[in-house]
Amino acid sequence: MATVVIMPRQGQSVESCIITAFNVKAGDTVAKGDVLFSYETDKSSFDELAPEDGKVLAVFREEGDDVPCLENVLVLGKDGEDVSAFVPKSEEDAPAPVAEVEAPKAEASSAVEVEAAPVATEGIGSISPRAKLLAEKTSADLLKATPTGPNGRIIERDVQKLVDNGLTVSGAAKDAYTSAVEGSGINGKVMLGDLNAPAQAAEVVVAPAAPEYEDVKLPNIRKVIAKSMHASLSTMAQLTLNTSFDATKLLELRASLKAGAEKLGLANITLNDMVLYAVSRVLLNHKDLNAYYMDDFMRYFNTVNLGVAVDTPRGLMVPTVFGAEKLSLNELSRAAKAVITEAQNGTINPDKLKGGSFTVTNLGSLGIESFTPVINPPQTGILGVDTITRRIKEVDGEDVTYPAMGLSLTFDHRALDGAPAAKFLKELCFALENFDLLLTK
Repeated sequence: MATVVIMPRQGQSVESCIITAFNVKAGDTVAKGDVLFSYETDKSSFDELAPEDGKVLAVFREEGDDVPCLENVLVLGKDGEDVSAFVPKSEEDAPAPVAEVEAPKAEASSAVEVEAAPVATEGIGSISPRAKLLAEKTSADLLKATPTGPNGRIIERDVQKLVDNGLTVSGAAKDAYTSAVEGSGINGKVMLGDLNAPAQAAEVVVAPAAPEYEDVKLPNIRKVIAKSMHASLSTMAQLTLNTSFDATKLLELRASLKAGAEKLGLANITLNDMVLYAVSRVLLNHKDLNAYYMDDFMRYFNTVNLGVAVDTPRGLMVPTVFGAEKLSLNELSRAAKAVITEAQNGTINPDKLKGGSFTVTNLGSLGIESFTPVINPPQTGILGVDTITRRIKEVDGEDVTYPAMGLSLTFDHRALDGAPAAKFLKELCFALENFDLLLTK
């Protein structure tokens, strides 16, 4: 019996996913575990594996499609099996762009009567039905298309890019347009007069001038980050307090942990892990910072769900370590590294990117001495960890230098005042300066 492969739901908040690449086409034979296609949410990317051996009988979607979760994407099975029951209904009540294996002649009467893809078009090669329909609606200049679909096929996003760049053909020039030329119309539209230019003019080769700029479409994750940061700064009364602490003991303990990690079976505990540990313990004493500001009420958390800001190839992500205050330093280090790695690899479950009650962001490794972190709403605070600098303090009447680590706390002044925020920083600094005592609690 044929097996349908659907678009998975990666997290309860995810409604749809974008197909980024197809590794198979109709007619291909696959083995269980082969990658059928890749897809992404606004923050993560995944591969869909074949659930069993079989042949790809039909493909209902193409690269670049935004597919609702749980909708059918393709069908696996044996030659001649009927796939008509699996064809998804289009949102526009139009036939879906199905690529289907041709059924054996003996069973031709049971074949699904759907449009095959791709189709061949003279002068431009292979083009998908969805792309062809969009081109007809927009008069896109297909001769200037750069195919990104499988086997050099022009797909819908390629046509949309032409439209976005103003590369179209006038109605008068459309029928006679067989060879790509530069258009003289608005935004480079090809006009009828462009096709009648003297032949000798076409022989003159002029080196194109270097473009003054390049327009690059924003990826989904950048749009999400932009929306979130704008909402944060435009709706909150944010204020940042900066301080520092003597990191002498912290550095000595970190060196000791690093030296004995292998013998004791410990994770590679970093300074950032130690800061996360201290925050998870101190934060419980300052409920206004372990909370959500909900406009007309406050939501106070009895556990610390610690967000960890991570720089990834796709942009800023904030995975969450849930129940951080219940974890030992070694457990917290492993848990933090696990979600950080998943975020950087683009494989993190979207449910791990929400639910944080407080966030820590570290720019110390980049040499930043002080900065203003932006709160993740509806959280009420975010702690920035700064780099270590050498400072001077008086000890027994003499000036001595010491390693000072900076901390930058941004808080929502609607939820709490400056004094409670300063008290949190003061207690956190004491805990970090006496980290060995903190571990005994």
